[in-house]
Amino acid sequence: MESIVESINGIIWSNALIFMCLGAGLWFTLRTRFMQIRGFAEMCRLTIRGEKSDAGVSSFQALAMSMAGRMGIGNIAGVATAIAYGGPGAIFWMWVMGFLGASTSYVECTLAQIYKVKDGEGRYRGGPAYYIEKAMGLKWYAAAFALATIIAGGFLLPGVQANAIADSAVNVLCTGANACASVGGAASMKLWIGLAVAALLGIIIFGGVKRIASFAEVVVPFMALGFILMAIVVMMLNASKVPAMFSDIFSSAFGAHAAFGGIIGQAIAWGVKRGIYANEAGQGTGPHAAAAAEVSHPAKQGYVQAFAIYFDTMLVCTSTAFLVLSTGMYNVFREVTEGGVTKLEAIMTGVPGVQASEGALFTQAAVESVLPGWGGGFVALALFFFAFTTIMAYYYMAETNLTYLAGSNRTHPAATLVLRLGIMAMVVFGAYHNAKMAWALGDIGVGLMAWLNVIAILILQKPAMKALADYERQKKLGLDPVFDPDALGIKNADFWRSNK
Repeated sequence: MESIVESINGIIWSNALIFMCLGAGLWFTLRTRFMQIRGFAEMCRLTIRGEKSDAGVSSFQALAMSMAGRMGIGNIAGVATAIAYGGPGAIFWMWVMGFLGASTSYVECTLAQIYKVKDGEGRYRGGPAYYIEKAMGLKWYAAAFALATIIAGGFLLPGVQANAIADSAVNVLCTGANACASVGGAASMKLWIGLAVAALLGIIIFGGVKRIASFAEVVVPFMALGFILMAIVVMMLNASKVPAMFSDIFSSAFGAHAAFGGIIGQAIAWGVKRGIYANEAGQGTGPHAAAAAEVSHPAKQGYVQAFAIYFDTMLVCTSTAFLVLSTGMYNVFREVTEGGVTKLEAIMTGVPGVQASEGALFTQAAVESVLPGWGGGFVALALFFFAFTTIMAYYYMAETNLTYLAGSNRTHPAATLVLRLGIMAMVVFGAYHNAKMAWALGDIGVGLMAWLNVIAILILQKPAMKALADYERQKKLGLDPVFDPDALGIKNADFWRSNK
């Protein structure tokens, strides 16, 4: 089973997808005239301003919901895994993907706002399935994305998050000769952790999107700030090693490092791959939350979600990278093929016994090396909040696409119940299963959505570009921009037309 999953993962995450994601980000950066630089002040302003209504959430709540999806184990375990497979140079390519991905996020999230709808319960819904159908007119393509998102968000991706929660918790709780003996050992403890997380998830998701938004706007800023402060403390205590860390990142990114120069291909591939996994630009996940926001102009939420990429990659992911690299608590592996079989060969071992897929353990070891006794527990707690809010976001995305497949009516109660029970079951399964399998399934889910969405937004970019030009024009006139699709020649933006 594992070999089949790995083969599928290898096909989906070919070089074609990696170059398409990089190319799309570069193209959108040029087309928007580097809006992620020009519009940075506007991003910050819009993030803390905005309105909400019975139909939609505030811009900040939408940001928090999307950040709940972006800020998962990809920010802690995923970054460390990228270093393990691609060396320190992978972090440089993750930064590149974050910078370019900000413009990609603007395009997909603005499209989500332009083509959003109200569902049968009077709530805003939107996302790639909606803009693919309305702007491209290809219902089968939209249905394919919706189905891929339900499968990925409801069944493939939650297990990765749950697995990291369980592994990091067991790494702290099950130490010593008789650790966890009262519950039957580490394996049983992972099962109990999975059941507990699933039960807590059920309490939240059965409360609906408003409860998800309310939970996210409180937890996401708190957990992110706490983790960033921890990274700053560790960096200050390890200040003498920081210059060498930066040297390793930049030299190995371009193949100039003596030890890591031979894996530059892995550095690019894993930097981009884990960059997309962490910040989700182009994956099509952020647009679901973006569509739920109450705004007067679609570009407003495009700006806010572009800022989300900066926050996720440049602050949170970078914090993890600096934690791991400045302490030397990481392993690096080279892929070697012998007799038609590809295996991993260690070229650096900073944490003996830890495998490349066990990224969270590298981060725990990094903090523990500087703050012994409680560093590992802090990372486990931070990872729980990161991963749990991400699982909530996955459910919201899957539910939104169930609503899409049901049309404009209320999602069928039985289908919603199956989804809720299914995602809870996958949390238990993922917590109990091994990390390598969990990551492979998660990568398949991310890759499927990215293939379908990036192709779509490359085709559909024009309305998003018109919205950006219109927003900037109105701002220059001193107005609070208001969207009129007819004036811009944008068709099928039915929500905005009916609300003029």
